[in-house]
Amino acid sequence: MKTRLRKTPPSKFTVMNERLFRYLCRWRSGPRDAVLEALRAETAALGGIAVMQIGPDQGTLMTLLAGAIGARTAIEIGTFTGYSSICIARALPPDGRLLCLDASAEWTAIARRYWARAKLEGKIELRLGPALETLRNLEPGRRFDFAFIDAHKAEYDAYYELVLPRMRANGLILFDNMLWRGRLGGQRPIQDAKGRAIDRLNRKLARDKRVESVLLSIGDGVRICRVLGK
Repeated sequence: MKTRLRKTPPSKFTVMNERLFRYLCRWRSGPRDAVLEALRAETAALGGIAVMQIGPDQGTLMTLLAGAIGARTAIEIGTFTGYSSICIARALPPDGRLLCLDASAEWTAIARRYWARAKLEGKIELRLGPALETLRNLEPGRRFDFAFIDAHKAEYDAYYELVLPRMRANGLILFDNMLWRGRLGGQRPIQDAKGRAIDRLNRKLARDKRVESVLLSIGDGVRICRVLGK
């Protein structure tokens, strides 16, 4: 009697590589974007720090999501050289507004130049300084439809708790780097404080009744949260 060999079920994910990444970036919606391409090139020339910039696929996703929910007001915590802010601001209507928080005058000087090139400077307000302090001192009643969090990882949870009460129902909050360079999910305890903070927040958001959320393997992991009705 022959024994049937069990076949290993196929994986439910595709392992990303440079070839596939170039393919998916090539076949995004929209024409070639000279402004964003120039910004990517200038940021790449900065060296290793360029890893802080989001990928083209993530930028397109954020434009799509902000547009899909009809966002008029948005906040970004962590602007760097401005790629993500351009992607968000482009989805807003002519009278829409994006508030950018960042601590670096050096990196955001690059962002300002590219906002001007993209003709978006009228939609974007930049506030320099520690993000937590700026958030705590925002004008009473200031509300947002869309939020993107990509600053100090150990402060992510604090940003979230300060931003969430200012979000409208069905608004979206996105977090970057939520897979911590693939170092989460192992058997050994996480040694890095930033990694522990991200892991705790992933667990918290999965159980948080104020939002529904999903963690996606885009870039270094994007967590998307939909704010539920108050």
